[in-house]
Amino acid sequence: MGTRTKLIVAVALVGLVASVVAIVAYAPGCDDASPADAAALVECVTVDDVRAHQRALQDIADANGGNRASGTPGYDASVAYVAEQARAAGLTVTTQDFEFPFFQVESESLARNGRGYAAGTDFATMTFSGSGDVTGTAVPVDVALPPAGPSTSGCEADDFDDFPAGSVALLRRGTCPFGDKAANAVDAGASGVVIVNSGDTPENSAVLQGTLTGPVGIPVVGATSALADELADARVTLSTVTVNETRSSTNVLAETRGGTGERVLMVGAHLDSVPEGPGINDNGSGSAAILAVAQRMASASTERTVRFAWWGSEELGLLGATDYVATLSAPEAERIDAYLNFDMVGSPNAVRFVYDGDDSDAEGAPAGPDGSAEIEDVFEAFYDGRGLAYEGTDFDGRSDYGPFIEAGIPAGGLFTGAEGVTTPEQAAAYGGEAGTAYDPCYHAACDTYDNVDVEVLDQNADAVAHTVLTLAGR
Repeated sequence: MGTRTKLIVAVALVGLVASVVAIVAYAPGCDDASPADAAALVECVTVDDVRAHQRALQDIADANGGNRASGTPGYDASVAYVAEQARAAGLTVTTQDFEFPFFQVESESLARNGRGYAAGTDFATMTFSGSGDVTGTAVPVDVALPPAGPSTSGCEADDFDDFPAGSVALLRRGTCPFGDKAANAVDAGASGVVIVNSGDTPENSAVLQGTLTGPVGIPVVGATSALADELADARVTLSTVTVNETRSSTNVLAETRGGTGERVLMVGAHLDSVPEGPGINDNGSGSAAILAVAQRMASASTERTVRFAWWGSEELGLLGATDYVATLSAPEAERIDAYLNFDMVGSPNAVRFVYDGDDSDAEGAPAGPDGSAEIEDVFEAFYDGRGLAYEGTDFDGRSDYGPFIEAGIPAGGLFTGAEGVTTPEQAAAYGGEAGTAYDPCYHAACDTYDNVDVEVLDQNADAVAHTVLTLAGR
């Protein structure tokens, strides 16, 4: 999307906000899928609707090995459920299949001098790790934090000068991708890799759960920052059994009847869970919230067509959204005025994060394309109107807005936190527990139907409804 087009979108979004807020209309009955205005839609989208969809996703996981990961029967059943619900509501549903590199951990262990560590608490196998059962000395590779700035441990081939082949490389999180670190270790003859968290903040001290660039032929795990000293120069045993293969997954797309299709507002959430659990907050919360909104908007008479999307393989690197954007023709991409992303909107120790469209909340963080600030303004105005605290969060590339931003499409959305740790200031503002993760069950088996703050989910479902219809226009 060119600069001129993005500027036009920014102006259009500002105008949309003003025009929709000015509307005063009688709200129809909630059995009508054509709400008169944003207030009517907010009234009609209930948390019970959202929770019913979450219950269905939990039941699907329970019937399919405890998860809904892409490439598994649980994900396929999730796709069928969403498509059926959307069609029954009167939306136009299509699906998009794509191939992706499937990954699954079947077993994992890490021990030092015979003392075992806890998987998921002390360490976790990185996505696309290879299989192997190795024993050797854990050799530190430039793991010390520099006096200022992040670590470059393992980022350059010469970091491994004099590295003893057959040893386990002990690296630290830092400035380069985990895949680069692992590739350099493989080239140096390492038999396995342990990448410890950076430890520079409480958030970066917990177990490191990372994704490699692609399949690696040796075991690669992430670990807590505390293990840096414990493992250094110790005799370790590292064992992983993983599955790396190509499988197929599916994106679900559902459009409202409003608009002509010449101008499109996209609303997305990833539908897949990690293999470790059912993913009812991550991301059954966002998926259920936008499904509830879509059902109430099927026949809404809006200026823009609203295209809802449930993405596959987000947990393996935003693969579904990336494939979708990559396959858009230039005219199709030009028709997308904005993208809204909802990935985790009911975390049990939640903070109300709004994506920082204009880079006004954190110095040096990337702003979104022109028009993103106006999206942020709509969310913030909604929270202000309800007297609810909120704060900005960066576009850090961890969710499905990433490919849209790269294509120059304005983006925004909500997020209630993952493995990050609640600060005392946030606990005071939002009523959470300081020193505890926003979602203590992030990427774990306990991310179930009960792993949700229902009040926050209710507030955010309302925010989704308000913002979608506001930006879609009347």
